[in-house]
Amino acid sequence: MQLDRLDGELISLLVADARRSYADLGGEVGLSASAVKRRVDRLRAGGAITGFTVRLDPGALGWAVEGYVELYCRMSTSPATIRAAIERFPEIVDASTVSGEADAILRILAADMHHFEQVLEQIGAQPFVARTKSVLVLSPLLRRPAAPTP
Repeated sequence: MQLDRLDGELISLLVADARRSYADLGGEVGLSASAVKRRVDRLRAGGAITGFTVRLDPGALGWAVEGYVELYCRMSTSPATIRAAIERFPEIVDASTVSGEADAILRILAADMHHFEQVLEQIGAQPFVARTKSVLVLSPLLRRPAAPTP
């Protein structure tokens, strides 16, 4: 899908606050509310916008510990196998296969260190896991949702 300047502006505004009205968005970009709605509908139909969501503060929800875990798999383990094993853990909030030595990287949120350790042990007990390597986040420096560059 090809995005023009107005599409990019609308997406950026929606990323900042998806609850804004079409009229408010139109006022920002110089379009009518109905023109904004048509563009947003087209962006959704084309797959550029996949949904609308809420951003949460993990700390306010009781998730005091954040860590990244590198996953090293035995032999050749497919991404589907990794996904099937880890998707049952609500503490794993992001997971990706990666280049380099590790096969995947996981982002984990936990209530405390004991909880983080329990999740790490359960991940390490998966039959395809050879080893893990984890790092804990001390201070998040930058968090922002993906948006088109201006």
